Amino acid sequence: MKAVWAEVITIGDEILYGQTLDTNTYWMGKELNIIGVKIIRKVAVGDQREEIIKALDEASQRADIILITGGLGPTKDDITKKTLADYFNTSLVEDEEVLEHIQSLFSKRNLSMNALNNAQALVPQGCTVITNTMGTAPGMWFERDDKVYVSMPGVPYEMETMMERSILPKLKSTFALPVIYHQMIQTVGIGESWLAEQIESWEDNLPPHIRLAYLPSYGRVKLRLTAVGTNRLELEDDVAEQVQKVVPKIEKYVFGYGDLTLEEAVGAILTKAGKTLAVAESCTGGFLAHTITSIPGSSRYFQGGVVAYSNNLKMNLLDVSEETLHQHGAVSEETVRAMAEGAKKNLLADFSIATSGIAGPDGGTPEKPVGTIWIAVASPQETIAKKISLSKDRLVNIRRSTVIALNMLRTAAQTALANPS
Repeated sequence: MKAVWAEVITIGDEILYGQTLDTNTYWMGKELNIIGVKIIRKVAVGDQREEIIKALDEASQRADIILITGGLGPTKDDITKKTLADYFNTSLVEDEEVLEHIQSLFSKRNLSMNALNNAQALVPQGCTVITNTMGTAPGMWFERDDKVYVSMPGVPYEMETMMERSILPKLKSTFALPVIYHQMIQTVGIGESWLAEQIESWEDNLPPHIRLAYLPSYGRVKLRLTAVGTNRLELEDDVAEQVQKVVPKIEKYVFGYGDLTLEEAVGAILTKAGKTLAVAESCTGGFLAHTITSIPGSSRYFQGGVVAYSNNLKMNLLDVSEETLHQHGAVSEETVRAMAEGAKKNLLADFSIATSGIAGPDGGTPEKPVGTIWIAVASPQETIAKKISLSKDRLVNIRRSTVIALNMLRTAAQTALANPS
């Protein structure tokens, strides 16, 4: 079955200036994928007639569906509607139903309308008007040369409601759409290139209708299998067969499937075993605890945490000895082990994680440069510690340390629970 491609054109100077984040394309990508439409490209242009027309011309060469958001407001800088009328060689005419809808909205809010509000009812002649139940700017549907062009407001909740209620159903009835099925394999603790090397022979032998993508982020790599066809159940079976073939090759790095996060996977392990967790943080500054508690139900296993930046707090709250700090320093294996054991004991937990390091961008020494991080995990049986060397980017170091710490806990918990003392 022929693939159906969409291109998204986002209009607005505020997008290009970085003053407004484009969340619309992200949302549309997910929803279009569900009905079998793939986004081939995303383009952002400013409020300039020539640039909008150029973007429309180029999109029509690549895509079957051109989705346009933004530039439909009542002020002079919103030129999308007039530009579309020019592009389709037509004129703007007043739509009575749109005008009545706008008048009704203003009446309900006890507001008076001015000429700019009335102008919202002007639409290019010949387009199919799409009602905006959440606002005043109507959507517009055009068809030309077997292509569909849809213009929508840039306000996210207005666009989303319009897509869900009108545009997505109309696209499904207009195009013969294939089935697109995704499965995600979540891995951690192995880099993208090493992972690719481990599964190269399997990847080379994937059937033509299944594609693999690597999606890396902060120490994790998602393997996304995408199958395209006409029968969803058959695609699910085909992908499941490929998952069964590849997972044994990388099993120790796989922590879950689908949208499961590492923190959710860790929480599930602790919940199932009825075990508890505490944290002692220095360089991660509470981000580790924040990540753990971002999961609903984390109160079942998370006891609490201590953010101990100063040596005094390390000594008084976590029982790190003055001698250990004096001899080895705060960023050391000895200190982080003591922090983990102190947190486990004082916060009455079965497991604990401790972090201490130099997150940056300054504060390093020749012996302990910026990016030097020590992480320890204490379990009922033992305490393990690991030194990692990261970058000079503070926020990246905090996030990567958190991922590594959670993965250390995951593997330690699996080992401890499989071999209880």
